[in-house]
Amino acid sequence: MTLPATSSPALTQLAHGGGCGCKIAPGVLSDILARNTPGLIPPELMVGIETSDDAAVWRLNDEQALVATTDFFTPIVDDPYDFGRIAATNALSDVYAMGGRPIMALAIVGMPISKLSPEVIGRILEGGASVCREAGIPIAGGHSIDVVEPIYGLVALGLVHPKRVRRNADAQAGDVLVLGKPLGVGVLSAALKKGLLDAAGYAEMLRHTTKLNRVGADLAGLDSVHAITDVTGFGLAGHLLEICRGSKLAAEVRWDALPLIASAVGHAQNGIWTGASTRNWASYGASVTLPDGFPDWQRALVTDPQTSGGLLVSVAADGVDAVLAMFREAGFGEAAVVGTLAAGAPRVTVV
Repeated sequence: MTLPATSSPALTQLAHGGGCGCKIAPGVLSDILARNTPGLIPPELMVGIETSDDAAVWRLNDEQALVATTDFFTPIVDDPYDFGRIAATNALSDVYAMGGRPIMALAIVGMPISKLSPEVIGRILEGGASVCREAGIPIAGGHSIDVVEPIYGLVALGLVHPKRVRRNADAQAGDVLVLGKPLGVGVLSAALKKGLLDAAGYAEMLRHTTKLNRVGADLAGLDSVHAITDVTGFGLAGHLLEICRGSKLAAEVRWDALPLIASAVGHAQNGIWTGASTRNWASYGASVTLPDGFPDWQRALVTDPQTSGGLLVSVAADGVDAVLAMFREAGFGEAAVVGTLAAGAPRVTVV
């Protein structure tokens, strides 16, 4: 296998996990947050932590609201430039998922200075900066520390019209679910760490994880679009559950409609997936119904932690064609209708 050359040691060997797969398991995170009160909630705070949305939103005036988020993680790939690109793309996605457009970013940098050269660290930052240039924003500052594992990400700030904010709590019964990117990035990352990912699989992984979800800002301009989130570390089932809980609805997902990365399917069928996928299922599996005889590899893809994953859009039935057209015009040719929402207790059912 020939992959991009990196300096020794390999970045992924310096980290216990990689990408969004290193997020704290959703069940543990819920327990931690339950022990902390929200504190002051000013009237200007349109979106906080109450519905597990992708970013906070602060109303500035009748025409503008500030979208604020942060995202960072340990390496998912060994090439430092690619690591920086993936991390930055992933961080900016949260702004787009709220319907906003980024205006600037701050870098979050934690590096084991005794193990990585300035050149390698510089390449990570260059990768992140290249994505911000593509998004049309500056990296206006940041903070760095010397740590045991490499960590990189961004604080991302954006603007959105208050009426175009798309929250997890605003989905409606009868909505159709559209997913913008195929699933399987976590499986590919597990294969990479085991030395089983070939060059074609690596290229496929990069194609998806470095594609900006900027279409989210345009989707939020459609009145038929009620809610948007991005599928990241908790997998499709986990992030859909956040919409279900926020909106007090039940979801049905069609397994045969899910867009999947073909090479990831092969690895999953061979028993390769992340520990995060298993932790995700342990955290929220009680709220997910699977078909009888559903094999473990399929469950692993439903819970697969996506790094820089696709947008999941809750849209009225009469707006589906417009959403699909907008995705495809933006280069998301694998976007697909994957399910529906209905009245009922918050739950995800896979059929």
